Amino acid sequence: MRFRDITGHKEIINSLREQVDSGRIPHAFLMSGVSGIGKMRTARALAQYIHCKNRKDGDSCGVCPSCLQHQRHNNPDLHFIYPVVKKDGVLISKDVIEEWREMLDEHSYMPPEKWNELLKAGNSQPSIYVNESEEIISRASLSAFQEDFKIFLIWLPERMRPEAANKLLKVIEEPFEDTIFILVSNNDSRILPTILSRTQRYNFKPLSEGELSGLLREKGVSEDIAGEAARISEGSLQRADEIACHPEELLEFSDMFKEMMRSAYGLRAKNLRELSETMAAYGREKLMRYLSYCGRMVRENYIYNYNLPELVMMTHEEAAFSSRFAPFIHDGNVEQLSEEIARAAQDIERNGNSKIVMFDLMLLVSRLVRKPKETVLPGMGS
Repeated sequence: MRFRDITGHKEIINSLREQVDSGRIPHAFLMSGVSGIGKMRTARALAQYIHCKNRKDGDSCGVCPSCLQHQRHNNPDLHFIYPVVKKDGVLISKDVIEEWREMLDEHSYMPPEKWNELLKAGNSQPSIYVNESEEIISRASLSAFQEDFKIFLIWLPERMRPEAANKLLKVIEEPFEDTIFILVSNNDSRILPTILSRTQRYNFKPLSEGELSGLLREKGVSEDIAGEAARISEGSLQRADEIACHPEELLEFSDMFKEMMRSAYGLRAKNLRELSETMAAYGREKLMRYLSYCGRMVRENYIYNYNLPELVMMTHEEAAFSSRFAPFIHDGNVEQLSEEIARAAQDIERNGNSKIVMFDLMLLVSRLVRKPKETVLPGMGS
């Protein structure tokens, strides 16, 4: 991976390049932002640039032995660390290296659900265990094999178990001179604060609609579909690609959200229970995606009420529903609705009973969407 392969993030890339060229490389980087915007691609390009023997025009050469090893994912001084599922003797990252190489080659924007599929995780949550930290400490204590630096590239450090994070903290606090850590996070609020404080942080912004639309058109997506997918993907190429190439899930979620809200407002308890059973059958990862969709639709319907179409990220079909539904999302309930949806997602992530979680959520939604909009009396507020 080279810097030239990265879409967007020019300021960050320039800063990374300057640090390497100056010889003042931090011992730990943190690249954070939403999933699917190119953080991992940038981290890989940085690692290759550090190891490249013939940097040219602000990029790695792509042809020296080190660059070729990076492209084959077998440079002995680049160590990938990532969440795994403990089963069939798997304890650390290198136990599933073939699946990882497939992930890097086929899904370089790193959608976590694809990694779960490659691991056959089912309802298990991939994590980074204490065995991994012990392996990192062991490797870090050795001299670099052929490069000037050993690089540990850690994907999703927020998935580290507490005991693993505490062990890793020790080696980040007192790093070996030839060791660099690059952490790539989708949610840095869940990383141990003492680890965060010892990193050089780069916050990646979502990609623009123009950048996303252009990338989709390069893949052969029609201009209309590319534009619509780019508009509602919240800056994530991963999400835009899913919408453009697999629109059936978006339509399914749209229909489910409409039925959920209609049944909730109508207090149709039997319908809500049946819906909770249908949602539970999605499986954890798909249900997490649906809850993310619900959270987006609550936000978008709230924004819709301001009559600022340039700020609304919805498909034409979603907007048609929102023209009637949006008034029920207002200052009096939007915050609670968002919190309850986020809480349900947390419960599902922690292997809560999907039927119970979703039925409870819909009962709460039923109360909240029927909550009247608060009015401000003259002279009582702005």
